[in-house]
Amino acid sequence: QVQLIESGGGLVKAGDSLRLSCAAVGRAFANLSMGWFRQAPGKEREFVAGLATSGVNSYYADSVKGRCTVSKDNAKTRVYLDILSLKADDTAVYYCAARQAAAWHSIRIREEDYTSWGQGTQVTVSS
Repeated sequence: QVQLIESGGGLVKAGDSLRLSCAAVGRAFANLSMGWFRQAPGKEREFVAGLATSGVNSYYADSVKGRCTVSKDNAKTRVYLDILSLKADDTAVYYCAARQAAAWHSIRIREEDYTSWGQGTQVTVSS
């Protein structure tokens, strides 16, 4: 297991940009494939972005494609989610997730595939 701690959320205006950060503690970060999920009020948690262990391959939900970039810094054991042109629909609690991935380039979009989760960080976008 790895402990994940998100930060960077807050109240922003529509059109703003935001960087979410997730610090990983307790396991070889370089061997982890990471994911970002979010849960809006009254809705189920949904996949936002995934990053393969390689740190090169990424995948995004259609709702954020073109506005989001997921990246990681192995030296700092952190993964980031940059979101541009924020919309009111982006309002949600954002969660960082991790899984041990044997395949260097694989990405998973299902919650069940991730074994470690952070506590979440709230992002509220005012229109």
